[in-house]
This record gives sequence, structure tokens and C-alpha cells, in this order.
Amino acid sequence: MSKRSRAPEGPTLLERAAQRADFGGAPKPLADRMRPRSLDEVVGQFHLLSEGKLLGDAIRRDRVPSLILWGPPGSGKTTLAHVIAHVTRTEFDSLSAVLGGVAELRALIDKARERRRYQGRGTTLFVDEIHRFNKSQQDAFLPHIEDGTLTLVGATTENPSFSVNAALLSRCRVFRLERLGKPELEKLLARALVEPERGLGSEQLTADAPALAAIADAARGDARRALGLLEVAAGLVGTGGHVDLDTVRRAAEERTLLYDKSGEEHYNVSSALIKSLRGSDPDAAIYWLLRMLDAGDDPLFLSRRLLIFASEDVGNADPRALAVAVQADEALRRVGLPEGVYPLAHACLYLASCPKSNAVKRAIEAARQALAEHGALPVPLKLRNAVTSLMKQEGYGKDYRYAHDHEHAYVRGETYLPDELVGQRFYEPSAEGLEQSIRDRLERLRRG
Repeated sequence: MSKRSRAPEGPTLLERAAQRADFGGAPKPLADRMRPRSLDEVVGQFHLLSEGKLLGDAIRRDRVPSLILWGPPGSGKTTLAHVIAHVTRTEFDSLSAVLGGVAELRALIDKARERRRYQGRGTTLFVDEIHRFNKSQQDAFLPHIEDGTLTLVGATTENPSFSVNAALLSRCRVFRLERLGKPELEKLLARALVEPERGLGSEQLTADAPALAAIADAARGDARRALGLLEVAAGLVGTGGHVDLDTVRRAAEERTLLYDKSGEEHYNVSSALIKSLRGSDPDAAIYWLLRMLDAGDDPLFLSRRLLIFASEDVGNADPRALAVAVQADEALRRVGLPEGVYPLAHACLYLASCPKSNAVKRAIEAARQALAEHGALPVPLKLRNAVTSLMKQEGYGKDYRYAHDHEHAYVRGETYLPDELVGQRFYEPSAEGLEQSIRDRLERLRRG
């Protein structure tokens, strides 16, 4: 019997336990437990899910096309993917573009291909934060969407016109989700309070209407944020307790670390981290790093910031900095969180403590300015590669002097820039750390 014709059944004892806890025994967040399993449980998005609307009807009829769900955090993108997982008769797989890589993507595609070949069944693949995949990774979906092996459901907070390849975008329907309104959030909160299996019903809590309204206001359209705040408030009052405005204020204080990872405070704390690293303050740097991690920020975002910092703000003052950042990134991707905090902290403390130079950044800016002022200047003939006899006749490679034939592998008086730029200096090494040695060597060579 198909999923659509099966009569609804109550959850088993094991299913109830799974709804309330992860496999390790720790309670799941209320927002995860309260995820809708059918369209009837979804709040908001009436412009997409009402009777007669394309997406809602496609889900009800189990005829979901390849699609991109575009909307702000907490608007229901992952929720709709879970609903599709419950109603579809295809196999349903999921992949996070943040934590998954090429190997995981290829394995899922291979599994889908084998399933179609030997079982005659398609696969619906949910890819969270699909904008994080690069062009080649996104291109990998195309042939499998076209031949019916995969139905792609992608989720993104970024405008897909800019973050999703045109070829992939042309094969998907784009549905834009809106922030949830205050009445919708209040409805969701009231349901979570009384829902006995997945919600807080067993806690026998009560709540003032103004308290729920205050939570809805503080959530700013984000269902995850609203349920998280309610869960903190419930923990403050305990079983049989009453949630009022004072409780909500206290709960908000408890969650001050859990800032909006896409909002202003995210960028404020990120800025504080970078400035602390640049200012060689390892104590402040590790504080801001853990502030972001403990708030649930994307660890790969932090890893990328450390990688950039290693070249932009340390550079050749300590060339090992980039290697440390790269190895921390690789270690994080291998072990994940929570253990991944160690390589991140390792790199953070090293970068904060080592000498600083922005000479790499200044060299990039100076070279770009020259490009903007002079355009694409011709390559001097002596630097051109004479791969044909005609090129040799035209003077390609003439008078080029091979550096390794000279002392210190340096040709005194030789120039390699276009004629119009000869004598300009883009890279000016600092006197910090190992870059002092680079500076001294270049000065010796230039003096002859």
C-alpha cells in the first residue's frame, strides 16, 4: 500500500522516543520535534500551499518537480522538504551543502542511479543551502534531473538568480517563501505548548497571550527562533509553570548568544573576531570565536574567515599561518563538531599570536590599480613563449635570460613587467616576522 493510501497511525513507543531525543539520548530541540509532517500542520506560506497553488497541489498529488525553495531563515524551507519526504513515493535523501562534499554528492547520485536501474524508482534529493555548492558541483545534478534519476529540492537563503547556475535554475521551479507573520507564529507557539508527543504538552505549562505575542515579536518571522525562545522559557518555569512577560524577558537574556546568524549581530561579532586577530589579542579572539560557535554559527564560515585572514593579515610575516589555517579547515571537515572546535581554536590562537603584515593585500590592490589605469598591456616579446618558427621570426623569446644560469638565480637589471610599468613596486614587504628576511633579500638583489 502506498504512503498516500495508508491510514494514519499513531507513533509507536520507539517513534515517540525518537521524536523527543537524538540517538545519543540528548533531547532534540523543540523546533526539530515540532517540524510538520503534513501540509495541514504547516503554518504560513498560503501563497504557495493553498488549494489551487502549484506547490501545494504538487505536494498533495505527490508530483513534486525539481524546485528551489528560496526564503529567509526559519521560513519553512527544511520543513517543506520534510513534508515532501513524508508524502513522496520516491526514495528521499538529503545532503547539506555546508557539511557535505563532492564524495557525498557522488555517492548519493550513484545510489539514485542504481535504484532507478534495478528498482525502477526515482529519488528526491533535498540539498540544504544549495548556494554553497560551486558551479561544477551544481552542474553534476543536471544529467540526472534530465533523465529522471533525481528530483532536486534545493533550499537557499540567497537569491537563486545569483547563487544557482543558470543551467540548473532553468530546470527547476523557484518558490519564494516569506517570513512568518506574528499571528502564524503565535498559532505555532500555542500548538507547541499543548502538543503532547512532540511539543511541551507533557509539561502542563500555561502562558499569557501577551507572553506568546512577545515571543512572536522577538522571533522576527523565524519559526525556529520562536520555538527556541519558548523552550528556554519553559525550562525557566519548569513543569506546571506559567510563562508570562517577565519569563520571556529572562528567556531572551538566556539566549543572547544565539543571535541571528544572518543579521547585524552576526556581522558585529564576526568583525570583533577579525579585529582581535589583527590586533594580536588571542584572548579576545578565542572569546569571539567561541561566542559564534556557541551561538550555532556555521563552523565553515569561521574556518573560511581564518583562511582569508592568514593571507590578508599575516601573509609572509609567517607563511606557516596559511598552512595552519588550511589544516584546521581540513580537520574540521573530517571530524565535525563538537571536536572540530579544537582545530578551529588552534588556528585562531596561532593567527592571533603570530606577526602581522598586510603586504599581500596591498600588493593586490596596487596591481589592480595598475590594471585599471593601463588596461591589458602587451606582454614583452622577450617573455613570450616561441612555440612555432613564425613566433621565433617575430622575436618571441628573444633576449630572454634564464634566471637559473645566473648567480642566486637572479638576472641583474632584467625586467618582467610591461614596458609602461617597469620600475613600479606592488609588493613592499614589511619588517614584521619572516617578511623582514624577504625584504632584506629583495633589497640586496635590487642593489646588485
